[in-house]
Amino acid sequence: MRYLTGLLATLCLGCVCIGTRAQDSQAMKQSTSRPTDPHQAMERTSFQSGSPWSPGVQIRSDVVMCYGVGPDIAGRIAGWKSQGYIAHVMTGVSWGQYQDYLYGRFDGINHVDEAQTDRFGNVVSHGGDVYYMCPGENFGKFLCVGVQRAIDAGAEAIHLEEPEFWVRSGYSAGFKREWKSYYNEDWIPPHQSPDAQYRASLLKYYLYRRALKQVFDYVKDYNHKSGKHIRCYVATHSLINYASWRIVSPESSLLQVGADGFIAQIWTGTARTPNVYQGKEQSRTFESAFLEYGAMMNIVRASGSTVWFLNDPIEDNPDWSWRNYRANWESTLTASLLWPQVWKYEVMPWPDRIFYGTYPAKDASERKPGEVVPKEPIPAAYGTELMSVINALNDMKQDQVSWDCGTRGIGVVVSDTMMFQRGEMQSSDIHLGSFYGLALPLVKHGMPAEPVQLENAPIAGALKAYKVLLMTYEGMKPMTPQVHDALAAWVREGGVLVFCGDDSDRYNKVHSWWNTARMAYSAPREHLFERLGLEKSAKAGVYTVGKGSVIYDTESPAGLTYNPRGADHIRALARDACKLAHIAFVERNYLELRRGPYIVAAGLDESVSDVPKTLHGRFINLFESSLPVLDQVTLSPGSRYLLLDMDKVKTATSPVLAAAAKVLDVKRSATGRISFYAEGPKGIEATVRLALPHAPKSVMVDGEAVAAEAQSWDGQSKTLLIRFPNSASGRRIAVQ
Repeated sequence: MRYLTGLLATLCLGCVCIGTRAQDSQAMKQSTSRPTDPHQAMERTSFQSGSPWSPGVQIRSDVVMCYGVGPDIAGRIAGWKSQGYIAHVMTGVSWGQYQDYLYGRFDGINHVDEAQTDRFGNVVSHGGDVYYMCPGENFGKFLCVGVQRAIDAGAEAIHLEEPEFWVRSGYSAGFKREWKSYYNEDWIPPHQSPDAQYRASLLKYYLYRRALKQVFDYVKDYNHKSGKHIRCYVATHSLINYASWRIVSPESSLLQVGADGFIAQIWTGTARTPNVYQGKEQSRTFESAFLEYGAMMNIVRASGSTVWFLNDPIEDNPDWSWRNYRANWESTLTASLLWPQVWKYEVMPWPDRIFYGTYPAKDASERKPGEVVPKEPIPAAYGTELMSVINALNDMKQDQVSWDCGTRGIGVVVSDTMMFQRGEMQSSDIHLGSFYGLALPLVKHGMPAEPVQLENAPIAGALKAYKVLLMTYEGMKPMTPQVHDALAAWVREGGVLVFCGDDSDRYNKVHSWWNTARMAYSAPREHLFERLGLEKSAKAGVYTVGKGSVIYDTESPAGLTYNPRGADHIRALARDACKLAHIAFVERNYLELRRGPYIVAAGLDESVSDVPKTLHGRFINLFESSLPVLDQVTLSPGSRYLLLDMDKVKTATSPVLAAAAKVLDVKRSATGRISFYAEGPKGIEATVRLALPHAPKSVMVDGEAVAAEAQSWDGQSKTLLIRFPNSASGRRIAVQ
């Protein structure tokens, strides 16, 4: 995740960390009274930091990912471990402090010509000589040196971040050499034709897969020799975002070459990228985030690998206000929780910039020309809300899951090749309408459509969860013919495939498997239809294939996004498909998911209607710092909720319902005394709501009575709210 200020020196393979905060030596000592978390080994929550431990960032997640593998890494790992964290290490892959490699200090060879370069000779830089790399053969070996340093320092897992090759690059001497080696022909400028652009992207895809495979193989060999089990994860944006931002990355193929899983880097900065729906171009943070998280979940679903979902309370753009950050964070957080298959979360990157940073009091759009606005630290209420939610995320592994939403079981097919058609020779589809044109009409009407990874289709059971699939080869292409065999088999068993597009995409003519001498198809759709038993030249219509059906529509999904009625056209196709699949076509103006005692809900705008749904019961709103108890919640358009249903909580296990602190060691005595331990970042107020049979006689924090204004008894819900300053070394709370 991009973050330069004060951190470049921590992203390195061979330099000393700078800009770190002085450690509190007293707080740094491991408290002998700190209880352990019996569930920590599950590694439920994590965060990344380039700094040593300090009291203000005592988030108390299970895992810290120490960023960078410079000479100070051992000290930083030791410091975090002394505070009870499991230590992983994360380091950049495509960019970082790679000067030792660039200037020949690593292997005696100057590698500056491996820096990514655009057609005008500009090096693609992350600032100064922190270049995005075109990874040569020795680059993977260089990464292995840093990874070994991290392992020697005590890292239990390695996270390799952002293997990224910009579409606009591909003009360096290093890339030309790789082209010659890979294609056995002289380099062709990528901007020269769609074919050159597509082939350049395919090579970029290969080069980072090769570099990462070198690291994966190295770590596996180390594990074999040492008997250890160091895991390798890749921290990466979603396929949808990379295609939108015009970046190529190996994405789904990394599981085939040894990755143990991913961190899905979705946050406000990616999800607010504008798209077009019903002719209107604007940011749709919640819907985009929902689809981005879904794309990453689907990559690992068939393989059983691990995925962590990232949330970020702010973003890399420092010009938004805290109010803006909070609203968009709640949208992305809600979107991430609507994928119940995932229960591991990176709760934030860079806690220093959240808890110590300052941001404008107004958004740029709210300022008058030339107006200078003050910067503010994190609002107290937002800091408390963050800690309440972060601690709830530790509890998201729930077996009981139920939906209230529109039709489920619908997928939208995506392919890694979406990243290959985003260069200068692309069509007019600048907002990725070929994807959003199929997906948004469903999500906007309450149908939780899932992105379905085409490359995974041949994996046994990969398509089993879906009754209806929508797809197009406008904006993407199949990498192999085997995916068509898998799709055809799924249709014959009863699936309904909706295929959109008229074969006019210029990338149909690129040199690939479907138009070789052996397979002379003018478009890959023709090969798919042949496998389905249909004529290559089939007209738009409905066709029966085995127990299933194919609906062929020749409208352009991207073109439909600019049509105010385009979304209705796609929903009409989906309605027909559901009828053929014998499932009800249901539309809602909200999405609601129950995960055990938690309710995740979003009211949708641009939807069926503005008449909201109202929930009735006893709910604690975790998106409010005061943890209020509500007897009804209205899902109005644009609303986001994370609720705790008090009637679903087993208070006999623990009376602590919600807390803006890590709560452990809860005890009850025969005399009616309840005690527990609470720990959190210094400077952030803790709020704790407890279920009690009646009003308490006394409330003590560290042996001192809590002031009347810092406690509140709610007789109707029979709950007590306590407020106290968090402490990095922990506090003992007793309620009589």
